[in-house]
Amino acid sequence: MTYELYYWTGIQGRGEYVRLALEEAGAAYTDMARVEGDGVIEALAEAIDTPSFAPPVLKHGDVVVGQTSAILFYLGGTLDLAPLDERLKLWTHQTQLTIADFVLEGHDVHHPLGAGKYYEEQKPEALRRAKEFRDERVPKFLKWFETILARNPAGPEFLAGDRLSYADLSLFQVMEGLHYAFPKLMGRIGREFERVEDLRERVRARPNISAYLRSERRLAPNENDLFRHYPELDG
Repeated sequence: MTYELYYWTGIQGRGEYVRLALEEAGAAYTDMARVEGDGVIEALAEAIDTPSFAPPVLKHGDVVVGQTSAILFYLGGTLDLAPLDERLKLWTHQTQLTIADFVLEGHDVHHPLGAGKYYEEQKPEALRRAKEFRDERVPKFLKWFETILARNPAGPEFLAGDRLSYADLSLFQVMEGLHYAFPKLMGRIGREFERVEDLRERVRARPNISAYLRSERRLAPNENDLFRHYPELDG
């Protein structure tokens, strides 16, 4: 069965974490809003008994699941992108939930007062939030991921076990966002997190991911997305 992904057009957003898993697995999928327009997202929500609060949403036969981490937990099983060991499967999910926390904090740098206001309406607050994010939060998250890689009994190549999981793909996407939004910051501290940066490059070099990144399906980052490059926030 073809997977159906429901996510907004024009941005990578949270839908990109799902796309990376589908692309890595070589799965057949349709990016529904890119085919039928953004209205298809609301149409799905109105048509089912279990509507999601917000996209992304994945439909696979009779299965309809929302929330990025829940979607990836499902795809970890159907696409073989999660460890088979139950303990490591849960650990991968826990890691993905932490990634989701990191992504939210990255978004809230430029929208600290709320998503309903324009960035220009909250720039003073964003400048204060950005300093804490740069000085405290980014190093703290990256140190945690660096520790996970260092302590993996199977070696520092992956976050869980001895093969790629959806969490590795998601950490790649976070690193792409950080390097786009905070190039000066990452230029200063990136070398402190060698294992994380190495993982980023290994994921980029995987054949299916490399082909996807060169394709028209991979949208360019922009200032409507989760990670946005405002030079004044980069310190």
